[in-house]
Amino acid sequence: MTSQVEQRLAALGLALPPDWTPRGQFLPFRKDGNTVYLSGQICEWAGAVTHAGPVADTPEGIQSGREAAQICALNLLYRLREACHGDLDRVDVVLRLGGFVNCQSGFGASPAVINGATELFIALFGASGWHARTAVGVPGLPGNASVEVDAIVRLKD
Repeated sequence: MTSQVEQRLAALGLALPPDWTPRGQFLPFRKDGNTVYLSGQICEWAGAVTHAGPVADTPEGIQSGREAAQICALNLLYRLREACHGDLDRVDVVLRLGGFVNCQSGFGASPAVINGATELFIALFGASGWHARTAVGVPGLPGNASVEVDAIVRLKD
């Protein structure tokens, strides 16, 4: 049976990505009690980076970065579903997102870019999707991806 969260995802016209091999030697998530620490996910789909290079400081560039952040969020949800044994309805609250934007020095729109991930979590989890957050600019990311996002989530008992 499909979770209500996945039904909301489908209603938005979105789907979780296919499985992929991580680019480094790490766990996709670590659980401590009901808390799930999700490793950072870049904007890749089926192993290919979808948005590469620094995010341009233009309206179009920022919109492209938001789309990249949303793909990061979909990758996080894929791994979170594994941590929830296939049931995303077990999510109690999204505690924190950490967002990293590949950009040039002086880029001030990192928060607007990471909103692409934040808004998806709120759309899927409602009030429980609101979270504490960091959104920072960095000079490079794995695979020259434009965006990377990590998360901390608490599950229901």
